[in-house]
Amino acid sequence: MSTKALLKHARSLQQKKFRDESGEFLVQGPKVVGELLASGWPVTALLASAAVAARAQFAKADVVPEHELERIGTLESGNELIAIARKPELPGITDLEQDELLLALDGITDPGNLGTVLRIADWFGIRRVWCSAGSVDPYNPKCVQASMGAIFRVEVQHLELSAILARQQKAGAVIYMASMEGGSVFAEHLAPKAVLVMGSESHGISPEVRKLKGTLISIPGKGGSESLNVAMATSALCMEFARQRNL
Repeated sequence: MSTKALLKHARSLQQKKFRDESGEFLVQGPKVVGELLASGWPVTALLASAAVAARAQFAKADVVPEHELERIGTLESGNELIAIARKPELPGITDLEQDELLLALDGITDPGNLGTVLRIADWFGIRRVWCSAGSVDPYNPKCVQASMGAIFRVEVQHLELSAILARQQKAGAVIYMASMEGGSVFAEHLAPKAVLVMGSESHGISPEVRKLKGTLISIPGKGGSESLNVAMATSALCMEFARQRNL
């Protein structure tokens, strides 16, 4: 591919249509590109300014004029280094292990929130995140950036959420659903084999998933705020799962 064609292709990956067609996505900035290179994921191209390419870590990068990098990049800063990476081949869906906590995201449409949730999952050692079919693309540039490299360590799959969660219930997993209507998570004895379902801030958990009649849990609060955003709520709930598992 010529340099001109490569730059055009890189710019096209800002759009989901072309990410889906090519199976590739953008990774931007020295921090997250460094995480990509350390992960061993396949990298199609590495584009950098002359200053960044002078660093030993990025010496194999193709030097590109900074104005071209700004056209490709989507960040306010950090566009001096951009990688094109290939999406992984995901394994088939398997049932939860006996002591596994899995995150299920129902209708999360904000890429920044999804990326932050992946970062939270990575922090707490959650290996898998399942997203409903209508959730945002995890390879959206904003999501990749917000994950701060967690996307290379946490397996993310889109699927028919209600059907797969029903299967997990039959296999012995407890389905916990975050809801303002639920009882305090601090009063709940949390099962080791569990799925934590987080819904969108605007619509909550979908009726299809609610039909499963999982255990509703909430985060008690005393202030005047109406609610927490999905990333904040995920972090708080995962902290309680982690606390009980480490007792």
